[in-house]
Amino acid sequence: MNLKLLAFFVCIVWFQNSDAQYTDDINSNRPGNSVSAFSVGKTVFQLESGVNYLDESHTILDYKAKGYGVDLTARYGFYKEQLEAVVTLNYQNDYYNSDILSQHRNGIKTTTVGFKYLFYDPMKNYEKPTNFLSWKANHKYDWHYIIPSVAGYVGFNLNTHKELFSRTTETIGTFGPKAMLITQNILPKSCVLITNIFMDQYGTSMQSLGYVVTLTKGFNDQWTGFIENKGIKNDYYSDVIFTAGVAYLVSNSLQLDASVSRNYKDTPKLLYAGIGASWRFDGNYDEVLYRTPKKEKKKDKSKKSKEKEKTKKRLDEVPSVKP
Repeated sequence: MNLKLLAFFVCIVWFQNSDAQYTDDINSNRPGNSVSAFSVGKTVFQLESGVNYLDESHTILDYKAKGYGVDLTARYGFYKEQLEAVVTLNYQNDYYNSDILSQHRNGIKTTTVGFKYLFYDPMKNYEKPTNFLSWKANHKYDWHYIIPSVAGYVGFNLNTHKELFSRTTETIGTFGPKAMLITQNILPKSCVLITNIFMDQYGTSMQSLGYVVTLTKGFNDQWTGFIENKGIKNDYYSDVIFTAGVAYLVSNSLQLDASVSRNYKDTPKLLYAGIGASWRFDGNYDEVLYRTPKKEKKKDKSKKSKEKEKTKKRLDEVPSVKP
């Protein structure tokens, strides 16, 4: 989830007057369920993956399911700095046991393909006023930061094996559209608040409305912690899930994470615990990162040409002979 905080601050410092989404440190959505407003950056490719232990039981229906899940997300920034394509795969392998049925279930629950775009960044073209008379005024929290960045997401789910893990016997459509509104706020005390409001599986029997609210805290340059609340509701199932976890920045392009999730009820009772990693390839980003305005380029070229002329003049110059 990293360093949704630290990366974001770096973004503000270095790209305050541009449209760049790239950050010096990897900007991952792991290990929480929320999606940040900012993209990985144009030409940047990023992988985010994790393995989770799953423990589910139901006191009324009297069933238990234990196993593991693997999720993989690929993100790529293209066309504009604000735009990224996202592909997510969710695989689950468990053993389901009840009074009437025992089975080994495994398969890809969903494949989700979508696009995210940053519509509004309050830090774009914003410069914090400088107070030359007060050090304290220059270092206090700037309330302009609390204005949220706003992004949108649209995509669709490819429901390959979802009925195998579904809580209803009704047929689920192969395609289920998904849309999401994303906001991101910088708060005092090195905190970031991310809010997602989404509609999932639109037009299918599992059409759902939900939200995710994540509060991230940066402890230092390497460690970040978070707490999260996710709510979801449809005709067959509603729940509120709480998640907490940490992320560790190994390098600028590699992050490790761990988290645990638990819901508040026993119909069903859910417990997830997992570890994961995020990695990015940004070798093609230099051209975008170091681009210079045209005016500055002209000035640099003119300076270089003058220096060359001076050098050439000195080499061709005939030394004067003193009488």
